[in-house]
Amino acid sequence: MSESTEPVATAPLAGTLRRGAAIATGTLVFTQLVSLAQTLVLARLLSPAEVGWFAAGTVLSGFLLTFAEGGMSNAVVQRQDRLDDVAATVFWATLLAGLGWAGVALAAAPLMARIFGSDTVGLICALSAGTIVLHALTYVPDALLQRRFDFRERLIVQPVIVVTFAVTSVTLCATGFGVWGLVVGSYCSVLAWLAATWTLAGWRPGRGGRPSFALWRELASFSMPLVLWTVVNRARDLLETAIVGAALSATALGYYRYGRRLGSLPETAVIDVGSYVLFPAFSRLAGDAQRMRSAFLRALQVLWTLILPAACLIAVVGEPLVTVLLGEKWRGAGVMLVALAGVGPGVALMAVGMESIKGLGRTRLLHWVTLGATALGIGLLFALLPLGLTGVGLALSISSLTAGLLSVLLARPLVGATVGDLAHRLAPPVLVALPPAAALWLLEHLCTHADQHGFLLGAAVLAAEGAGYLALYGTGLALFAPAAWRELVAVARQVRHR
Repeated sequence: MSESTEPVATAPLAGTLRRGAAIATGTLVFTQLVSLAQTLVLARLLSPAEVGWFAAGTVLSGFLLTFAEGGMSNAVVQRQDRLDDVAATVFWATLLAGLGWAGVALAAAPLMARIFGSDTVGLICALSAGTIVLHALTYVPDALLQRRFDFRERLIVQPVIVVTFAVTSVTLCATGFGVWGLVVGSYCSVLAWLAATWTLAGWRPGRGGRPSFALWRELASFSMPLVLWTVVNRARDLLETAIVGAALSATALGYYRYGRRLGSLPETAVIDVGSYVLFPAFSRLAGDAQRMRSAFLRALQVLWTLILPAACLIAVVGEPLVTVLLGEKWRGAGVMLVALAGVGPGVALMAVGMESIKGLGRTRLLHWVTLGATALGIGLLFALLPLGLTGVGLALSISSLTAGLLSVLLARPLVGATVGDLAHRLAPPVLVALPPAAALWLLEHLCTHADQHGFLLGAAVLAAEGAGYLALYGTGLALFAPAAWRELVAVARQVRHR
């Protein structure tokens, strides 16, 4: 069978990974700045209730996307043979599934309107159904770009998506479209994604590959644990959205939406710079035990060391930061953001643990992660709900950290690492990060009170506090965790060089 969809590798894997991480980092800076600017502007144009309507109206389509994709993108990346047939099989399977689940979303729109007590939510749900089909068309070309280490997906496609949504939604909301500006913006961004990824992938259905039901069953066996993990997480998002929107209010749902959006910035950084590169890399290294162990431990140390200061800053100054940037009416989103501080570190651990398990083809182990995180997350959600948005955020943080630790522990014997290896990478950055975080909390909440000084002065105070914290954290790493510091310096040099 021809392997025309797979180019011949011409560069050593290590150099490819460094180049990919550098490209992803540079692109991430741009896309996150655009996303942050868009968030700030939309917060001034829309009310928390309008943002809550959009969150409620699109949560079902986001949930059903999981069933349309079915974990098949991962199967395309991990597969090492019959790639043309795999691509054709996955394309038709996901397209048919997307059409079917779009119909389900359309039919469920009246139910969503009743659950949230809003006809606007039901209409948004119905109109958003088409995005499921459009997303289904991106799965195969995206997966082919990832398995090739073709970083134009991060260099071109991601900025196109972010800029398209930002420009469209801000323009329409500024001209009075309200929440419908977000709906139109989401459609435009997916269409731009579709055009860019198909152009770059250079793949078309019907060229050199034939779909096969037997092959689909084989791919589904690999993908099923990944689907279950994603379905459970999407179901939790749906449950959380329903609980916050119905038990609290549309305004609280707006706080929830924006708190999660701002809290996802470190999480997005981990996924873009880490897991997008790690999964295909671990798949290639699966047959080399020594290199696999080394790659696993280095990735764990780098991602953990990078995410910790961001999590500490969110926990300490998250509420005043959101209040200064978005205005007093969004303080509730800042409360939610603080409670979400543990999500980023949890995702960093999962990026290494789960991607290595997937790369080694042992996806059934992920059932344990799914079971543990789900039982704990749902239990905590109901137990902590009396605390309001803080309780919802804490439930997410604790379950994320638990899932991350569990995935790393499950991956440890597969890659040949010891518990001591894990502790050596994880413990020193924590011990370095906490003391300056405690000092910063005392400074902000007892002395400076950045959110009481207006936008410009408040932003300047927060920027100075953040810079001071990062300087102390870097100094502490250099003195007390030199191995982690050397890894960060090496990454920084690579990024600067690229």
